[in-house]
Parts: sequence; structure tokens; C-alpha cells
Amino acid sequence: MRNRTSTVVLVAIACIYLILVAVQAFSQSAKNVHPLTVPQGEKQKIQGVVSIRNGDTFKVRDTSGGETTVLLTPTTDVTSHARGLRGKKDYPVTNILRGLRLQAQGKGDADGNLVAEWVRFDEQDLRSAQALEQTAELAQDNEARIAAAEKAAAEAKENAERMAGQIAENTALANKAQAAADAAQAQADAAFKSAALANNRINGLDDYETLKNIPVLFKVNSAVLDATAKSTIDEAAAWAKAEKAKGNANGWLVQVVGFADTTGKSAKNRALSEKRANAVIQYLVLKHGLDLRRLVQPFGYGENNPAADNSTAEGRAKNRRVEIRILQNKGIAMTGSGL
Repeated sequence: MRNRTSTVVLVAIACIYLILVAVQAFSQSAKNVHPLTVPQGEKQKIQGVVSIRNGDTFKVRDTSGGETTVLLTPTTDVTSHARGLRGKKDYPVTNILRGLRLQAQGKGDADGNLVAEWVRFDEQDLRSAQALEQTAELAQDNEARIAAAEKAAAEAKENAERMAGQIAENTALANKAQAAADAAQAQADAAFKSAALANNRINGLDDYETLKNIPVLFKVNSAVLDATAKSTIDEAAAWAKAEKAKGNANGWLVQVVGFADTTGKSAKNRALSEKRANAVIQYLVLKHGLDLRRLVQPFGYGENNPAADNSTAEGRAKNRRVEIRILQNKGIAMTGSGL
């Protein structure tokens, strides 16, 4: 009977030890993360996975766990890698998300950051979540639960050594060990779920919705902004700046399209609508400092897509317009970080 009791105790202790080793291995990757700096003025090329995105900065983590902070500027060239005859494709900076595998080249600044000259990535990586093994967020989300599992396992081991002569309590220890194993499995399931959510955010990069549409009206045969038109644009710019201050401008792009009424020839109306769109863009850039990286290429529809009936003077006045459309990328908006 005594030999049987000793055997049960040893088996319980062995199970608990294996659980402790598994939990420690599960959290080891997060402990290997360390910052890397770029000497000021030195040119470097890095590659890895984006672990953190915050405004116009992001961190790139390599396979050894080293993290380099990258700064974006208005001149940073963001494209895909050239593939065969297709060449490179330009992308807005909004496509740089956590979990994206990329390359970047630039020079170091006074703080050891890499000021990016260009950023390159494969288009297929936009649809692949890399966060499971590379991001610190995953380890942070599970840190509390891992600590609880380690504490429960340690208590179970102490109880097993103290109550070695009691088979009933040894059975209870085995049950606790099984509970710890279930908790570890639950943590792994949560990690895969987080990776799936990151993948869904990347897949939503091409999905935009219109948050606001601001019409700017023009006089007959004119592409000049009058006082009323400028006031309309000023109010729209003030609203956008207020939303940005609240942290609501995440993933925004600006689309500017021009229109005309049916007065005159179609070709002339098309050219006039493009001039109107360019006049609005020039005012937004020079007066309100619109970042051109946030601008979708302008277009003039001419007399197409009227907003009102062209058979009346009132309707034609509504059709002599430029629409400033504020678009939001749904994939970026889900990340919750600012641009």
C-alpha cells in the first residue's frame, strides 16, 4: 500500500513539472524582445514584422526579437515589391498595419530611429496575419492568465509534497494539474483568435466607407472659389481637425471630385469640373495644410452624376459643385491606433 502511494505522488509531481515547463515555453518569445537603435546619419535597411503602429511611427521586429522604430515622412515612398512585368504599386501609408511583413530603408536620427526613405512589402502579406509569434501584444494579453496558471501549479506541487501520504488529496492535485493544462489550452485558443482578428483587419484594407460629403458650389462657367465656397471648406477643415483631436481620424482619406451642370458642351464641362476639383485641393493644401498622402487622385465628372434636376436654375446651381468626401478605411479603423 505504501509503495502504491509513493508511485501516485511521483506521477502527480511529474505532471505538475511538465505543465510548468510548457507554460514557461509559451511565454518565452515575449521575453526576447529588445530595442535596436540606428546611429545618427547612418543608412540602414531593415526587414521584419510590424509589431506596433502609432501615428506616423511604427516598430519593426526581426526574427531575433530586435525592434527598430521607423518614422514616416511626407516623402516616404510606400510601394509593393516589383514582381515580374507588373512592377511596383504605390500604397498610402494607411496600409502599414501591425502584423505586416515589410522592408524599410532610411537613415538614423538623433534618437536612434530610422527615418524611412522607402517601405516595401508583398501584396499577399497584406492578407496574412503575422502577429501570433511576433507581437508583444499577444504576450501582454495573456500575461495575467499565465501568471495565475504558474501560481496554481506551484501551489499544487507544494500540496503534493506536504500531503504525500493521502491518496485522496493526491487525486485532488491531479485534478488541479488538469485544470492548469486546460487553462494553458484556453490561452493558446485565445492567441489564435487574436491572430484571426488581425487577419480580418488586414483583409479589410480595401473596404472604405464615406463618413462625410461636403458640397462646394461654384458660379456659372467659373472654377474660382468665392467667399461662400471658401467658408464651406473652412468649416469642413475645422470639423476634420476637431475629429482628429478626438482621435477619430484613424484611417482617413480625402477624395475630391468635380461636377458641372448641362450648360455648354460636354467636353468643356468635363474640363471645367476638373479645374474646380483642383481649385478646392489647392485651397485645402495651401490654407489648411492637407497632407497629400491622404489625398485620393482628383477627378472631374463633368455633367455626369447630377445632384439635382438640370432643367431648373436651382437644380443647375446645385450641380455646379465639388464634393469633398471623407473616407475611412475599415481595416485601419479596427486597429484603434492613430495615423
